[in-house]
Amino acid sequence: MSALFERIAAVPPLSEEDRARAEHYAVISGLFAAAPDAAFLQRLPVLATTWGNTSNPLGQSWLLLADAARGIDTDTLEDEYTRLFLTIGKPEVMLYGSFHIAGFLMEEPLVELRHDLAELGLGRRAGISESEDHIAALADVMRHLILTGPDAAGLQRQKLFFEKHLAPWYEALADALDRAPESRFYARTAPLLRAFFAVERLAFDMV
Repeated sequence: MSALFERIAAVPPLSEEDRARAEHYAVISGLFAAAPDAAFLQRLPVLATTWGNTSNPLGQSWLLLADAARGIDTDTLEDEYTRLFLTIGKPEVMLYGSFHIAGFLMEEPLVELRHDLAELGLGRRAGISESEDHIAALADVMRHLILTGPDAAGLQRQKLFFEKHLAPWYEALADALDRAPESRFYARTAPLLRAFFAVERLAFDMV
């Protein structure tokens, strides 16, 4: 899966927990950056054998997602992605933080995000048309912060970025994915968003 932002730092050793967190963010980015291809879909049930073997909400969300991945082909999924997120005018589901936080695209939350990205030394990759507050881009940033900052200072950067740019609106996005009439596969992504980000929020509350 292609990253939405340039990587500009070496990757230090990671704990197993941080590797799992980074992988979750990579999956979320891959789910929403574009319609997943066959290789990505085939990988989801494999990941679910590890992360779906618990009875907690995160584990159960992985089982739902794996089941959805087994039951859909790439053409159908591409059509669903287009109808949900790329419709001319106002799409059924908006994947941009500014919309869910401020009610409009390209608003103050995006300005603040761009400032924070510059402070982190991150730049948008050439050829990417989506604005930086797209859910896939934000997940990619969080993955980058985990990979490059497993120390105390890095954890604080992760906490600040998550609380400012993801926590305020991920539940609204999950609700929109649930409600959208055209949402089939993507309705199964909503439990993963809620469960994983809830775990992240709880962990950051203890930092």
